[in-house]
Amino acid sequence: MKRNYKYLILFIFIFSYFIGFTQEETTLVKKMEPVPEFSFEKSPGKNQNISELKGKTVLITFFATWCGPCRQELPHIQSEIFNKYKNDSNFEILIFGREHNWEEVNKFKADNKFSMPFYPDPERKIYAKFAGQYIPRNFLISPEGKVIYSSIGFNEKDFKELKELIESQTKNK
Repeated sequence: MKRNYKYLILFIFIFSYFIGFTQEETTLVKKMEPVPEFSFEKSPGKNQNISELKGKTVLITFFATWCGPCRQELPHIQSEIFNKYKNDSNFEILIFGREHNWEEVNKFKADNKFSMPFYPDPERKIYAKFAGQYIPRNFLISPEGKVIYSSIGFNEKDFKELKELIESQTKNK
């Protein structure tokens, strides 16, 4: 029995190390670096540049419709972040469907009864500026245009930290 505990502890240690290593190795934008320059389709045929959002706190989320952790996280983003800040002119949320087009993100949004905005990133062009792999991903951008938070996956501890940072950023305005 003691031997099994030793293996379990060893496995947990190695797994924890790998997860930390994975985030560091696959996250291309580090904290306090400027947000990468990109444009996205705000609506079909209408583009917006991330630089146009300077002065606002911006949450950028990457997801896929087939991703279990994404499906777990998105309802929390809707109820605990979007619903709270949707009328705050100093806050913007950008949720990108990695490898999804307008039809797919709109269907996913409707099927799940989300009211927050979703945008396509069909060729991973935006995602590739932030990360190499793994979703869901969150990046919080300060009004000055710096990355102040990033996460991979979904867990309550990280999500609480994200909410607290959004609160502190929006409160300062």
